[in-house]
Amino acid sequence: MTRESDQPKLLVLVGPTAVGKTRLSLDIAESLHCEIISGDSMQVYRGMDIGTAKATKEERARVPHHMIDIHDPDHPFSVAEFQERARRLIEQIGARGKLPFIVGGTGLYIESLCYDFHFSDAGSDEPFREEQRAYLEQHGEQALHDRLRQIDPATAERLHPNDHRRVIRALEVAHLTGIPLSEHLAGQRRESPYNLCIIGLTMDRELLYKRIEDRIDQMVEEGLVEEVRELLRLGYGEHLVSMQGLGYKEIAAYLRNEMSWEDAITLLKRNTRRFAKRQLSWFRRMKDICWVDVTDHSNFSKHLRTINDIIAGKLTPHTEYTS
Repeated sequence: MTRESDQPKLLVLVGPTAVGKTRLSLDIAESLHCEIISGDSMQVYRGMDIGTAKATKEERARVPHHMIDIHDPDHPFSVAEFQERARRLIEQIGARGKLPFIVGGTGLYIESLCYDFHFSDAGSDEPFREEQRAYLEQHGEQALHDRLRQIDPATAERLHPNDHRRVIRALEVAHLTGIPLSEHLAGQRRESPYNLCIIGLTMDRELLYKRIEDRIDQMVEEGLVEEVRELLRLGYGEHLVSMQGLGYKEIAAYLRNEMSWEDAITLLKRNTRRFAKRQLSWFRRMKDICWVDVTDHSNFSKHLRTINDIIAGKLTPHTEYTS
């Protein structure tokens, strides 16, 4: 076992969408001389700014940010690529004498990095994939998702039905290995290679839902519809994982006259609330998280002090993880 004093330090801030990670992360990063690595699976895509709630150019000018705008929307970004790129960034940031700081809400991506998951190559079976795509085309995404739920309910719980690529991959892993993807992940040793501190933000559920709905209204005012229209004009279609993201799928359906404006916004708000619930469920089973309730947003300074106190006390202890 590597002594913790010899392990690279890694600070992590997680929480559901709209809980307030960005504002806190900037103040933390400035005070502790951090560089931020986005832990969001959608912020890697260029041209997808409003719907993914990226830090603004002004915010990114305050603190260096990484893993933002690194791919066009037709790139099949994966957890394995995230892990590989983030590992290199952590090493490079540490070599510059700065503290690497992961900020985001994509649970599997962040957990895989913090606890050094190993993604064994289960191989591929293209005829099997084609069979699943044909099933999807004929019966719809919910039927495909139900197929996954029958063999791997844990993975089905964390994957949205519109995440077709990952649903099919989970089915493929079970098909090739005879073992559900969730069991592959559960079998990981889950020991951190880092001197690790993870902060989790939470708040009253009703307030969080209100913030989600207000954020969506703000995204619309900032030009979400125009952003999606431009992506469609450039040829980024609904078959792409990126275009199945929250905000993009619903607005694209509206632009194709498949639903009314009112229905699209209602659906987007509902889907985002459900997504936040899944995020919280994922993070709450990560035992190493130090939770901070930020329900009282008028007390920002107090929350910041609380987080800084946790960081000061947590960047040296033993980081072995068990779930």
